[in-house]
Amino acid sequence: MPQLGLLPGRAWTVLLGLLRPPPGALCIRAVRSHSQVAEALFASQLKPHQEKSNFTIKTPKGTRDLSPQQMVVREKILDVVVSCFKRHGAKGLDTPAFELKEILTEKYGEDSGLIYDLKDQGGELLSLRYDLTVPFARYLAMNKVKKMKRYHVGKVWRRESPTIVQGRYREFYQCDFDIAGQFDPMIPDAECLKIMCEILSGLHLGDFLIKVSDRRILDGIFAVCGVPESKFHAICSSVDKLDKISWKDVRHEMVVKKGLAPEVADRIGDYVQCHGGISLVEQMFQDPRLSQNKQALEGLGDLKLLFEYLTLFGVAEKVSFDLSLARGLDYYTGVIYEAVLLQTPVHAEEEPLNMGSVAAGGRYDGLVGMFDPRGHKVPCVGLSIGVERIFSIVEQRIKTFGEKIRTTETQVFVATPQKNFLQERLKLIAELWDAGIKAELMYKNNPKLLPQLHYCENMGIPLVVIIGGH
Repeated sequence: MPQLGLLPGRAWTVLLGLLRPPPGALCIRAVRSHSQVAEALFASQLKPHQEKSNFTIKTPKGTRDLSPQQMVVREKILDVVVSCFKRHGAKGLDTPAFELKEILTEKYGEDSGLIYDLKDQGGELLSLRYDLTVPFARYLAMNKVKKMKRYHVGKVWRRESPTIVQGRYREFYQCDFDIAGQFDPMIPDAECLKIMCEILSGLHLGDFLIKVSDRRILDGIFAVCGVPESKFHAICSSVDKLDKISWKDVRHEMVVKKGLAPEVADRIGDYVQCHGGISLVEQMFQDPRLSQNKQALEGLGDLKLLFEYLTLFGVAEKVSFDLSLARGLDYYTGVIYEAVLLQTPVHAEEEPLNMGSVAAGGRYDGLVGMFDPRGHKVPCVGLSIGVERIFSIVEQRIKTFGEKIRTTETQVFVATPQKNFLQERLKLIAELWDAGIKAELMYKNNPKLLPQLHYCENMGIPLVVIIGGH
C-alpha cells in the first residue's frame, strides 16, 4: 500500500485491519481499545529485522551524553553550588523522578504543556517532574513539615524546543535551595539573593545582575491599568517575554492575540519598561495610580525592606528592581528574582552567547497548601541555579582557550621497566589504595616503560613509582 498522509503504508494496513469489524460485529469499540490501536501502530513502524542496519544510533532529541572531560567540568560547577548551599545550613533532599500527574497539574501556567506524561502503568497516571519545587512542596505537605532549609540537585524534564548552544535541553539538572517556614519578612528572601551572588561570583562567569520584582506589584499594575482579572495570567506570560522580544512585539501579542485594549497595553508599558534600585521603589510609592492599590503597596513595602537587608549583606549593587520581571510559573506569590550575565564571559576573544537567565527563584507561600487536605500553608522562598546554561558558558571558554582537563584524580602510577614484576606492582598498589591514595597501574604482565610514562603524561598523573631489579 502506498504511503497516505503521515503514516507509512504498512501502518495504514495495520490500522485498517484493526478497525475492520469481524463478521457479525456491531461495534468496533468493544473489540479494540485506543491503547491496542496505538501499540499496533507503533509496532508497525518498527523496521523489519533485515533493515536494522539502517538504524541511526543517537541520543533522543534534547538530551546528550557527557564525556569524561565534560563530567569533570560539571562536577566542579556542582561542587561550588552545593558547597555554598551547605555553608548556609541546608540539608540534602531527594524526590522521585516522576510524580502522580495530578501533583504537577495546574502548577505551571502556560508551561503545563511541556510536562512529560508517562504511559499508564498499573492504574497510576504519572509524569516526569518539571522542576524540583513542586515535589518539595508535596514532600512538605505529605510529611507535615513546617520548617526546613533544603537543597536538591537532580534531573528534570521539559518538552520544549531544545537549543543546545544556549544550554537548553529537554533533560537537564537543576540545583535548588529553599527555605520553608514562617519567619519575619524578607530575611530568608535576602539570604537567597546573597546565595545567588556567592555562587555566581564563585563560578567566575563575569559580571552579572539580579533583577527583582514582586508578583503583587505586577498584579497591582494590571489592576490599576484596567486589565480584566480573568486575563492576569495571560498578560503576565506576555510581560515575561520582555527579556527575549521587544516591547512592540509584547504589546502586539497582548492586543492582537490576547484581546487587550490598546490603551490598557500602553498604560502597562509605562510601568514594565522601568528598572532601577531602591530609588525606583520609592518612586513607585508616590505613583498616583499604583499607590492606591493595596497589593502593590504590600509588595513595594517588602522590596524596600529587602533592599535594606541586601545592603547589609553587601550585595545591593548587584540587584535591580525591574518591573518587567514576571516569572511565568503560577505558584509564585511574592518577591521574584532572576540573574542574568552582563557579559558572557569576560574575554573579548570569545563569541558572545545569549544565554538567558542563569539563576532564578521567588516566594511561593501558597503551593504547599494546595497539597494539604485542610489547606494549611507553609510559606516558602527559594532559588534554582541553571547548571546547563552555566556549563555551556564554561565549556565554550575551555574550547576557546584550549584548556586541558584532567579526567581522573590519580595521584600515583605504579610502573615497571622490566618483566615479571606484576606481583610486586599488585602488592604495592594495594597498599596505596588501602592508605587512601588514588593510584593506577597498567593491566599487563610485562608492560614497556615508555607507554606507561606516556599514559601518565596524557592523564596528568603527577607521581610515578617505578619498580625494578638491580
